Amino acid sequence: MMIEKLLSRSLRLICASGLLFGMHAAGAQSITDNSTDDSASIQRVEVTGSSIKRLSSQTALPITSIKADDFIKQGLTTAQDVMNTIPMNQSSQGSSQSVGLGTGGQSTADLRGIGADKTLVLLNGRRIASHPFNGSSVDLNIIPLSALDRVEILRDGASAIYGTDAIGGVINFITKRSVQGATVSVEGFSPTKSGGGEESRVNISGGYGDLNKDGFNVFGVADVHKQSALSATSRGFSDTSLIPGKGVDRTSGTSQPANFFADNGLTGNPYYATGCQGPGLVANSKTGTCRTDTTTFIDDIPKTQQESYLGKATFKINEDNTASVEYLHARSSTLSSIAPSPLIGISMPSSSPYYPGNGIVPGVAGLNGSDLTLNWRTVAAGKREGYDTSTSDRLVLSSEGLVAGWDYDVGFNYSISKAASAFVNGYTNDSQIMQGVANGILNPFGDQSAAGTAYIDAAQLHGQYLGAKMTSAGVDAKISRDIYQLPAGAVGFALGTEFRHDKATYDVNTALASQAQSSGYADAQNQSGQRNIAALFSELSVPLRKDLDLSLAARYDHYNDVGNTFNPKVGFRWQPTKQVLFRTSYNTGFRAPTLYDLHGPATTTFTGNAYDDPKLCPGGTAIPGANANVVCNQQQNIRSGGNINLKPEKSKTFSLGMVLEPINSVTVSFDYFNIKIRDKIGTVAEQTLFGDYAKYQQDFVYSADGKTLEYVNANLTNLGEVHTSGVDTSLTWRLPHSNTYGDFGVQFDGTWVHNYEYQNEAGGAYIQNVGVYADNNPVFRWKHNASLNWSQGKWGASLSNQFMSGYQDQNLVSAQYQQHVKAYSTFSLSGSYKGFHNTDISVGVKNLFDTNPPFSNQGTVFQTGYDPRYTDPLGRTLYVKASYKF
Repeated sequence: MMIEKLLSRSLRLICASGLLFGMHAAGAQSITDNSTDDSASIQRVEVTGSSIKRLSSQTALPITSIKADDFIKQGLTTAQDVMNTIPMNQSSQGSSQSVGLGTGGQSTADLRGIGADKTLVLLNGRRIASHPFNGSSVDLNIIPLSALDRVEILRDGASAIYGTDAIGGVINFITKRSVQGATVSVEGFSPTKSGGGEESRVNISGGYGDLNKDGFNVFGVADVHKQSALSATSRGFSDTSLIPGKGVDRTSGTSQPANFFADNGLTGNPYYATGCQGPGLVANSKTGTCRTDTTTFIDDIPKTQQESYLGKATFKINEDNTASVEYLHARSSTLSSIAPSPLIGISMPSSSPYYPGNGIVPGVAGLNGSDLTLNWRTVAAGKREGYDTSTSDRLVLSSEGLVAGWDYDVGFNYSISKAASAFVNGYTNDSQIMQGVANGILNPFGDQSAAGTAYIDAAQLHGQYLGAKMTSAGVDAKISRDIYQLPAGAVGFALGTEFRHDKATYDVNTALASQAQSSGYADAQNQSGQRNIAALFSELSVPLRKDLDLSLAARYDHYNDVGNTFNPKVGFRWQPTKQVLFRTSYNTGFRAPTLYDLHGPATTTFTGNAYDDPKLCPGGTAIPGANANVVCNQQQNIRSGGNINLKPEKSKTFSLGMVLEPINSVTVSFDYFNIKIRDKIGTVAEQTLFGDYAKYQQDFVYSADGKTLEYVNANLTNLGEVHTSGVDTSLTWRLPHSNTYGDFGVQFDGTWVHNYEYQNEAGGAYIQNVGVYADNNPVFRWKHNASLNWSQGKWGASLSNQFMSGYQDQNLVSAQYQQHVKAYSTFSLSGSYKGFHNTDISVGVKNLFDTNPPFSNQGTVFQTGYDPRYTDPLGRTLYVKASYKF
C-alpha cells in the first residue's frame, strides 16, 4: 500500500513503533531487536508520524498499535470501542449522545481530553472529511472496522508533520495491504439482561492477484453492523430522573395533563389532587403541578446501523514503483427516542370545553375564569423519534516508489461527508397545536376525542429538516532519501507539500424546522463556507553519535481565511546501553477554526438541565407576575452557533520518555507529556452560565418588557488556556514458550494524568478538572487496559481488564449532595479455536462480572443515574464470531 509504505519511512526521532503482543504495545517496544518471534522482529514496518523511511527500532517517540485480529478478544465491535481501550483517550461522545443532543449519532476520539477537534484521524495515512454537523472531527462510525489490519496511535503532537488538528495526537486506521481468496464472517452479541442492545455483524471480504507474482491485487470488503435500542427503563440504575436522596431532579415542568398559570398568579394542575396519575408523572407539592419523568421515553442506547464498503486495486508498474486506487463508502444511521414534544405558553380561553371546571376536566379552587397559560406535552402524538444519517465517500489515487534514488509518494484525495436529521414521529406543528387548544378541539388535560386524535395526527411533522455536507479535495507529494553520510550513520531528509480545498454547506429546511421549536433549528438559516490550504513541510534525521540521534521537522501552512502558521519540532533519542533508551521532543501546534466554527448555523434549543431563571425566579421563587411553570425549575432556551471572529488555537507540547528492557522478554516504558494550549475554541457550559448570573448576565437575552427569557447565548468563542500533563506507561511481558502449557503474554497500558486545568475566559481563573466533574465532564486521573493472552496450537484465550478511576461528581443542587463517583472496572474473557476446516470460531463474555455503571448525578446528557459517555449499560454480554475462508 503506497500510503502505508511512505509512512513507514519513519523519522527515527519523531515517532516510535510499539510492537503488539496481545492487545496493545504503547511504546513498550523491544529495543534490543533480537527476538525470534515474528511479532517482535524488526524490519521496515509501516509507522505513523513521519515521511522518512527508517527502521522502527530507530524511532524516538511512542506509538500504540492495535492489531485488528485481536479486536474480537475484547469483544470490540466499532472503532469507538477500539478507541475506548486506549488509556490516553478521554472521549466523551458516542452514539448515546444522539439521544436529545443533536450530535447526529457521531462518535469521536479525544486524545488527552483536550477536544476531539485536536485529534487527527487518518485512513491509510490520509485525511477523511470531518462530520459536517461540527466540522471538527471524523465520525468513527464510518471507519471500515472489518477492513483494518491495525490501528496506530501517535501519542505526541504532530502539527509539524500533518498540520492543523494534530495537537493531541494522530490516529491512523490502516487497512489490509492485500487480500487473496474470500472470507465470510458473522458475529452476534447478546446481553444476559433483557431490554435490548443486541448486536450483529456480517462481513464479506475477497481479493485476487499477487502483487509480486501477478503484478496486481484487487480486493474488496463489505461490512454491516447493527445494534438494537436499549430503553432507559430496562435498567434499574437509569429508570428514573427523580432521585431525591441523591439531589437528582431532572423532571420536566411540561407534562400531560398540562400545568396552568392563571392571571391571578395561581399555578396548578387539575389532576394534582388525585396524585398525578399517568406514565412518568410526578406530583410537585410546591406548585400543585404535575411534572414528567422523561426517562420513561428515552433510550440509554439508540438503534444504530453501520455499513461500510472498501475497494482497492494496486498495480505494480515495475520493480520500484506501484500505483493504486482506493474507494470507501460508509453509512451510519441512528434512530433515537426522547420524550413527547413540549409546548410552553399555550393560551386556553375559559370558553374551551376542556377548561377546568367546565364539566369535562375537574375544577381547581382559586381559578377566576381568566384565560390560562399552559405547559403541555403532546403525549398523544407519541415520543419524539429522530433519524440521523451520516455518509462518507472517499476516493484516493496514489503512486509511490523510487526514482533517481529518491523515495516518493504522490496522491490525490477527494472526500465527501454528508449528514442529515429527520423527524420520524412525535414532532408536531407548534402553532397548529396551540390553535387546536385555543379552538377547543384539543384536550391538554386528558384523553383526546376522535376529532382531537385526528387533529394531532394531522399536525405530525415528518421528513428531513437539516442537511449538511463537507467536501475536501487535495493533492500531496513527498520525497525522501539519505543525503549525507556521517561517522555515526546517514542523514535522512524529507520534503513534502500539500494543497487542499475544503467546503462546507448547512441546509436548513426552514419550512419544516420552523414548525417545531424543539428541533433546535426553528430559527436557523442556511450557511456555507470554504477555504484553501497550502503547506510545505520538511524533516531531517541526524545521527550525532552511534547512540544519539537528533530529529528536526517543520511545517508552514497558509489558510486563505485565517492566515499563516509555522510549526517546528525537535527531538532526541539516546540509547546509552542495549537495555535502555531515552527519548524527548518539543513542538508547537496550531488549529485553525473549522468551517463550522466560523459559519455554523445559529440554533436555539432547550438546556439539558432544568434551571431557575436568575432574574425572574431568584432562589427558586417566582417574582410577582412571573409564570412559575416557565421561570422556575424548567429547561430554558440556549443559543449556539459559529463565530467568524474566532482566532486559531496555538499549542506547545513537550515529552520525555524512557524504555527499559532488563531481559529480552520484558519491556517497560514511561513517557511524560506536557501540553499547553491558548485561545481554546469552545463554549461556556450551561451550568456555568446559570451558576454565575452576575458574571454572565450579558449573555441572558430578555424580551423588551423583561418578562421573558428569550435565550442564553453560548456561541463559540476563544475561552482561554488549557494545561495538561501526565505519564503514559506500558509493560509487555512475553513468557518463555512451553510445549506443555503454550505461550503466555501480558500487556499493560496505563495513563496517569497529573494535572488538567482550563480557563473559561482569557486571563480568568483556572478550573481544575482531574478527578473532578468540572463544567461538562471529568478527566480521569488513571485509566488502564490490561490483558493476559494464551495460545497453544489451534487454541487461544484472552482475559482483559479496563479500569477508570473515580472522581468528584457534578453537583447542581447543594453541598449536601456532593458525592464521589466510584471507579469503573470491567473484565472480558474470550476463547478461540482454529481446528475446523477453513473455519475459525471465537466466543467470549464482555463485562464478565456483570458490573453496573457507578451512580452519577451528571446532568449534561439526557440519560440519568449514570454517565453513558464512559460506561456501558448493557451489563454482561455473550458473543460469538465465526469466519469461513474459501
